[in-house]
Amino acid sequence: MNVRQAVGKVHLWLGLVSGLVVFIVSITGAIFTFQDDIRDVTEPWRKVEAQAAPQLLPSQLQAAALAVHPGIAAKDCWTTYFGPERSATVFFTDKAGAPLMVSLNPYTGQVLHETDLRTHFFSIIQEIHMHLLLPEAIAKWVVGISISIFVVMLLTGLVLWWPKRKQERKQRFTIKWGARWRRVNYDLHNVLGFYAASIGLVLALSGLFMIFPWMLESIRFAVDGGKAAPPELMTTKLDTLQTVSAATQPVADIVYQNARRLSPTHEMVLLGPTGTGKDPAYCWTYQKALHYYHRDEYAFHPVSGQLLESRFHATKSTGTKFSDMNYDLHTGQILGIGGKIVAFLASLISASLPVTGTVIWWGRRNKPKKQKRKVQLA
Repeated sequence: MNVRQAVGKVHLWLGLVSGLVVFIVSITGAIFTFQDDIRDVTEPWRKVEAQAAPQLLPSQLQAAALAVHPGIAAKDCWTTYFGPERSATVFFTDKAGAPLMVSLNPYTGQVLHETDLRTHFFSIIQEIHMHLLLPEAIAKWVVGISISIFVVMLLTGLVLWWPKRKQERKQRFTIKWGARWRRVNYDLHNVLGFYAASIGLVLALSGLFMIFPWMLESIRFAVDGGKAAPPELMTTKLDTLQTVSAATQPVADIVYQNARRLSPTHEMVLLGPTGTGKDPAYCWTYQKALHYYHRDEYAFHPVSGQLLESRFHATKSTGTKFSDMNYDLHTGQILGIGGKIVAFLASLISASLPVTGTVIWWGRRNKPKKQKRKVQLA
């Protein structure tokens, strides 16, 4: 067995082992790519008319969202402002354990819609994409190992695709549509696989970085030239023994006002829970709504509202900036609608590869009798 044949065996058996998971993850990833665009069309409560008046403070939005949910503490809510023409959201878990997201008009506090994320289409698609509806501890390894195998599949596939003779080069780039279905299927697997390989690698690796954060940290370390973690990666420490004066207004409001002051040009603001007083209250601001790369990060004292730490995008290291863009790379939205289209097509092709590959394997095991006789005579 030569090297090419050995690579072919590895490619075959790894593909059969991981094929089903790769198909599910890829097809759900393709569906999820345009989730914001589709929801903007199908969910009118995501948009509001921009007004000259300032938007309401988080405590006001939280009070409106929790009005029909007595007993839920505002300090346990996540609150997000998406910009002047979008509704704000308050996310919390009710007493029954249901994850709820309330959309509100940020200028008036009017509740526009309440979404149970357990039954929301794109939430289900995301859960399948990330966890296959399995327990998270199990899904991490099932999906992670399958996507790692897919990376190896893409690399070994390129080795098998590479033409051995000059006259074969043209056929490696084109699909012979007029041929028999077996040949068309073979070309779909090889040609489309080649065209999608580079984008498929980006999508697969960025997905692995989410599953295994240590991988992303290793990349950050390498991009930064092997330097130790810079200050912006350190977790803010809170001295719980220190006595501080309680804030005279809700901490969430102090956090929001300071974040707006420090990042005045950023469209989107995400406020985490103010919590029990044992952990900092975190806030993230994003330059562009629904984009997660260019962001500033803040940590505040959960009792006094005092700013403890700030991490501005402009001062972050190159490696940290690279790690920040991982989600936008994974979804393609870092390049706007064009990037989403490319990610969508690459995900569809990635989903097709296990199918066309399995058909090739099955076809070789079940060749027509005449063809088998010709092979034996040859």
